[in-house]
Order: sequence, then structure tokens, then C-alpha cells
Amino acid sequence: MQEKQLTVKPMPVQITAGALLRQWGPFVLVAFLLLVVAPLTLSEFRLSLMGRFLTFGMVAMSLSLIWGYGGMLCLGQGLFFALGAYAMGMYLKLEASGESLPDFMLWSGVRELPWFWVPFQSPLVAILAAIVVPMLLAGLVGYFIFRSRVQGVYFAIITQALTLVFSLLFVGQQPYTGGTNGITNLSTIFGIPLSDRSTEVVLYIATVICLGAVYLVSRWFTSSRFGRLLVAMRDDETRVRFLGYNPAILKTMVFGVSAGIAGLAGALFMPQVGIISPSVMGVVFSLEIVVWVAVGGRASLTGAVLGALLVNWTKSGLSENFPDFWQYFQGALFIGAVLLFPMGLVGFFQQQLPAFWARRVRRIPSEADVRPRAAAQMEAGVEAVDDHGSRQSA
Repeated sequence: MQEKQLTVKPMPVQITAGALLRQWGPFVLVAFLLLVVAPLTLSEFRLSLMGRFLTFGMVAMSLSLIWGYGGMLCLGQGLFFALGAYAMGMYLKLEASGESLPDFMLWSGVRELPWFWVPFQSPLVAILAAIVVPMLLAGLVGYFIFRSRVQGVYFAIITQALTLVFSLLFVGQQPYTGGTNGITNLSTIFGIPLSDRSTEVVLYIATVICLGAVYLVSRWFTSSRFGRLLVAMRDDETRVRFLGYNPAILKTMVFGVSAGIAGLAGALFMPQVGIISPSVMGVVFSLEIVVWVAVGGRASLTGAVLGALLVNWTKSGLSENFPDFWQYFQGALFIGAVLLFPMGLVGFFQQQLPAFWARRVRRIPSEADVRPRAAAQMEAGVEAVDDHGSRQSA
């Protein structure tokens, strides 16, 4: 007789409302608080600060993508942030200047708008350039770096040197970039005054929406097969290469994506602050981004955003209450956070607290609890079973 071949069908995965609520409930709650509650409760100054800090959270997320998941510490993330801000600032400056040239060009003797400024008369070109230009720069530089198998501290040094070179370049090109002062004296965006409360609220809401969109895309990116390859490459690049993958291509792709996210953050930062200068492109700002990610947790997208918000709000509060020596407090907080939470705040809550509560809930009986119980069993004549399976009377 021919035996029938049994086929086992996989059971369909049921997505319950409780699972969806546990997974997306906190995200929806935070988005609701940022979108609805913050503009209604915060003052104009605080709302502007929150919008600025959310752009910092976006650039911190971009660093977490390449450092926490890819193992590439970039000390030049501020460069891509500044390039996005400059791209948006060029459009805003041309709109504020009207038919005449920007003021710093007139002061430097420029009589005609440079050719690379002409496309930025369109806001669409400015927004696209804020994302595409950092991606192209990161992709071009990253490909030559990763093809040469440069990694570790050498990659960090190269990105820091790249940041320094571009900051000096922008300072030296006074007629075209504004020099040390950068791009200032902005008045409108899309024809709407930047000083209006409604404009500020719209820019803030746009920042929150972009931050949420970037988070969802990054979450999908890290949860996909490419994200697993990225983590595997971080842990053992040689093994990934032996499996047939090209780490140079993978690193270049994620480096370019992170640069595009940083450029978008810079484009949102520019109209909310109203100024961009080469100091944002410098080494100090890039190191601050590393501190934000380290405090929040470099292997967590949420931790990167949390670290940026926490550090910057703490910095703002300390500078307001202790204007003379707030830097000392901030330095002590940074050192304490790194020593006490080496995996960041989110890493601590994910690893330490569950084990702590498990030890608290699972109460191990002490010797004082065991002795009375054993004595009561002996008095009652309970039979015990020895190691060889024989029954003995107590």
C-alpha cells in the first residue's frame, strides 16, 4: 500500500489588537503628544527649541544607523547636517534678497549670481539638494574608503578630517558662502514670514512628521534582510565577505542613507533657527552628536532620539540657571552617564530592568524558611526517597 504523504500547513499568524497596541501604542502616544499637546502648551520660545531638538534627534538617528547597527563611528555627521541646512538656506536667502544679490555677495564685490546658486531659486531643488548632495558626497567618499577596507578608528579620523576640510573651505569662500557669518537675515519661507506663530507651528509639525517617517523607514530598514546583514557585518565583517557579500557596497549604501537623513534634518533646522554657519559644520558639533547617541544608546533608534532630546534640554536648562559654570555640570552628567550606562539609557532599561524585576518577583526561599518545613516533615514521619530510589522511613 502506498502511504499517503501528509503535508502540514502552517497556521496563519493572527495579529491581535493587543499585539498592535503593544507594538505601536507608545509610538502613537508620543506622536500625539508632540503633534497636538506641544504646540498648545509650549511657549513660542520653547516650541522653537523643541523643533530644533527634534532635528537633532533626526541626525542622531542617522548616526545610530551607521554606528550602532553598522559599527562605523562617523565623526563628521555634522557635515551632512550642515550641507542640508546650507542648501535650504540658499533658497531662503534668495527669497529674502528679492531681485538683488545676497548682501554678503555685494559686500565681496560679486556682480552676478553664481551659476551654482541659480537652481536654488526653486524650493523643490533646494529640498532635493539638501538630501541628495549629502548622499552623493557620502557615497563617493565612502566607496573609496570602504573599498580600501578602512575601518575602525581610521574611518573616524578620515570623517573628522573631511569635516574640518569643508568647514575651512566654507569659511574661506566669503563671496559665495557668507564666510564665518554664514547665511543670515532670512525673512520668509514660501512667501510666508518666518516670525509668524503659525509658520513656527507648521514648521514644528513638519519636523515631527518627518521625524516619524524617518523612524519608520529606519525601523523597516534595520528589520529587513539588509539590516541583518548590516549587524552581521558589524560583528564579523570577514565572515560576511566569505559568504559572498561585498561589505564595501553595503557600507556605502548605509553611509549614504544616513547622510541623506542628516541633510533632511539640516533642511528642517535652517528655517526654525534662521542662521547657518560653518561652526555647525565643525568638529565640535559632530562630537556632540556622538555624545547624544552614546547617552541614549547607540544600538537603538529610539535611544538616539531620546539622547538628543535629553542632552539638549539638560543643556538648555543648565545654561539658563547656571550661566557661569553650566559646562561643568554638563560634563559631569556626560561622564556619569557613560560610566553608569555604558550601553546607553535605552540599553540599560532593555537589559538590566527585566532581570532586576525577575529577581524581585521570583523569591528564592531562604534557609530560615526551609528549616521549619523540614522539621515538620520529620515529625509527621514523611517518607523520603534517597538517591538510589529506595524508600526510607523518617
